[in-house]
Amino acid sequence: MFKTQKKGNKIVKKLLITGKDSYIGTHVKQWLEKEQDNYEVDELDVKDTNWRNVKFQGYDTILHVAGIAHVSSDPNLEDLYYKVNRDLAIEVAKKAKQDGVKQLIFMSSMIIYGKDEPIGNEKVINADTQPSATDFYGKSKLEADEEIRKLSCNDFKTAIIRTPMVYGPNCKGNFPKLKRLAKLVPLFPDIENKRSMIYIDNLCQFIKNLIDKQENGIFYPQNREYISTKQIINIMAKTMNKKMHFIKLFNPIIKLLSRKVGIINKVFGNKVYSKKISGDFDYIVVENDESIRRSV
Repeated sequence: MFKTQKKGNKIVKKLLITGKDSYIGTHVKQWLEKEQDNYEVDELDVKDTNWRNVKFQGYDTILHVAGIAHVSSDPNLEDLYYKVNRDLAIEVAKKAKQDGVKQLIFMSSMIIYGKDEPIGNEKVINADTQPSATDFYGKSKLEADEEIRKLSCNDFKTAIIRTPMVYGPNCKGNFPKLKRLAKLVPLFPDIENKRSMIYIDNLCQFIKNLIDKQENGIFYPQNREYISTKQIINIMAKTMNKKMHFIKLFNPIIKLLSRKVGIINKVFGNKVYSKKISGDFDYIVVENDESIRRSV
C-alpha cells in the first residue's frame, strides 16, 4: 500500500500527511489529488499512539501538520503545547528518517519571531533575523523547528515552512474574526499597517513545489504583496455589499493603547517577511484582493 508506484511511464509521488482533517492538510490533499496520475496522498491520525505502528517506508514525503495552531495564555495548557507542537513533531520526524522517507515538511510558524510591532513601528524579518518566541505556542514551535533541522542529511531532507497567517474559506483563527467585524460594524479605524499573509491555495502550490523538487531548508512563503487590516476589511465589506466608513477620529487613542495592549497589535500592528526571502513567487495562483473575496 505504501510503495511508490508507476502509472504508465510516470512515477507517482507518495505523500503521507500526519495530522488527519487539519485545515492545511485537507487542502493540500485536495490540491494534489487534482493530479491523481502524479500523486497519491494518505492521511494519518496522530492523536493517539497507534500511528507509531504504521510503517513510513515507501513514502517520498511526510507533511507534518498536526499541532495546536492558536495562542492560549492558559498556563494549564503549556505542557500540552509542548507535547503536541514539539515532542510529537520531533518523534514523527525521527521515525520518518529511520523508515527511509526522503523528505519531511514541517509546518513551523512566523510566531517564532515574537509579537507584532505596535502601530507606527515596522517589523521586517529577513534570513538573518533571530527567532524571539515570547509564549509557549511560539517556543514549542521553535524548539520543534530547530530539532527537526538537526536531522537533515543527504538522505533525509527537512523543509521547514515558517508560515505567516494562513487564511481561506472556512479557516479558523483571526481571519474569521475580521469577517465578523466587517459584517457587524459600520465604522473602522483608518490605520495603515503591513502584514505578511498567505492564501491557502498559494500555500498548497508552494508545498507542491517543495515536494516536486525535494527541497531542503527553511522557507518563508507569503502572498506577493503585503496587506493591511484596513484593506482586508474594505474588501470584505464590498464583497458582502456593505458600506464601510474609515475614520481617523480614534487613531491617537488606538496608537497609545497599542504600546500596552497586545490584542490591538494583532489587528493593527506590523509584521512582514522581507520579499527577498520568499522566492520568486511562482507559487502565487491567487492575488490578494481575489483571495479575500474567495475567503468571504
